[in-house]
Amino acid sequence: MFKKLGTVIAALFALLALTTLGVSTATAAPAKVTLGGGSGILFPTGGGGYNACTLTTIGHDQNNALVGLTAGHCGKAGTPVLSESSKAAGQLGVIVFSNDVLDYALIRFDAALVNPVERIGGVTIRGIRTQAPQFPEIGCKEGRTTGNTCGVTWFSDGFAHFSQICVVEGDSGSPVVVGDRLVGMVNAYYFFGCIGPETGTNIKPILDDLPLRGVTYFQVI
Repeated sequence: MFKKLGTVIAALFALLALTTLGVSTATAAPAKVTLGGGSGILFPTGGGGYNACTLTTIGHDQNNALVGLTAGHCGKAGTPVLSESSKAAGQLGVIVFSNDVLDYALIRFDAALVNPVERIGGVTIRGIRTQAPQFPEIGCKEGRTTGNTCGVTWFSDGFAHFSQICVVEGDSGSPVVVGDRLVGMVNAYYFFGCIGPETGTNIKPILDDLPLRGVTYFQVI
């Protein structure tokens, strides 16, 4: 009887050990990286280097794929995309195409790895305004280098705007908003950073070009 009881107890301990082992070796799902218009993003250039730019906005296309926009000069088609603040998380997306004329690029993100949000820093994007900003409207941006800055719009020519928003290197791709509406992105500045006028592509010509690239619908988060 004692022998049988000892066998039962041993079996119970073995089962407990297996159960405990199963719990302790379970692999937790990786935490998602938060990205939105104004997030710093990185593009590998080879040799361990990166181009640093800013995400314009993030949303969904007609297939409900998670996609985003940034400046076209930040990287070419096929370039991996990483989060600057969570670089250890690795590749989160890839540039699908880059338009050199309008200087914008479309990124496809892995929805299993990214948590898309409408607010980063001082900028909230709740929609898109296709009407170009005009004098004396105040536009604001959120950039990975200079953060949240605002300035008067000097004029727009339908494709691009020119403003007094403070920008420097790394702010390329930053969302330009009027209120909480996306009106364009940052692409460059003239003369001196934060002194010379900022310029960038307006959102309407980008939206008009997307269907030519197979993206027939784009909705911000």
